[in-house]
Amino acid sequence: MCRYANEKLHGSLSICTSAYTHICTFKKMISFKRIDHIHICVPPERLEEARTFYADIIGLTEKYRPDVFGRPGHWFDVGGIELHIGVEAPLPRSIRHSAFEVADVKAAKAYLESKGLEIVYEPVIPGRERFSFIDPFGNRMELLEFEG
Repeated sequence: MCRYANEKLHGSLSICTSAYTHICTFKKMISFKRIDHIHICVPPERLEEARTFYADIIGLTEKYRPDVFGRPGHWFDVGGIELHIGVEAPLPRSIRHSAFEVADVKAAKAYLESKGLEIVYEPVIPGRERFSFIDPFGNRMELLEFEG
């Protein structure tokens, strides 16, 4: 029986008896449209440094950020989605990251290397060239270009 059979997702409809949850016709699925924003954090005392880095080094355009959050931050445009920068105490480095498709990954890598950023070489995935860089605040960002 479907693992959702006894949950509120089924409402007053009959109980789902599907042996496979992925074909359950009673389960309400989320219909995603697009990614709206990605949020990264920097130490509070380095927020303005992060603003300068993402605007001047990475070349992002800053966007209006409503003053409704009760804490500081900045928003940027990245190819039609937003990058939100907030503040929190530094965390240990991990594999958490965001990935962005770029027009020329080799040029992007050369540019970031010229700015002294740490480059992380990623395992090869057929059909795409990619690498990551670590921003000055410990955030890992992957840049990739699809082949063909």
